[in-house]
Amino acid sequence: MNNESSSESRGVGRPSKYRPEFVEQAEKLCRLGATDWEVADFFEVNIATLYRWKNEHEEFCDALKSGKVASDERVERSLYSRALGYEHDEVDIRVIDGVIVKTPIRKFYPPDTTAAIFWLKNRRPEKWRDKQEVEQTGNITVTIKQF
Repeated sequence: MNNESSSESRGVGRPSKYRPEFVEQAEKLCRLGATDWEVADFFEVNIATLYRWKNEHEEFCDALKSGKVASDERVERSLYSRALGYEHDEVDIRVIDGVIVKTPIRKFYPPDTTAAIFWLKNRRPEKWRDKQEVEQTGNITVTIKQF
């Protein structure tokens, strides 16, 4: 393939909707958690077209990957925080006798058992997976008696 536009290099069909500015847009969408299907919907193309763009435009494919990595890392940090428990500052806003009263508070979220188990099963599967592999060593003697 040469460096001409994808529609010219394919030689048939209508011109590609792909534009170089899609690289930045695709990365931002993936940073926000968009899937390939949602990215295709955003660009108003079918999923096969998106896959073709990934194959034909390395920078587009790389942008999708880096956006997804950033999004996944954010989820990992959130899961980790849920597993350990966390706290944060907040402002409680109430109306008392017709007056808005703002009170700074510190909210605490206790550790979440499910998040902790999920984290450990994935990070330390040798210790935490449900199915344990047991290796038996030694000799086994079998005696068969005839009647």
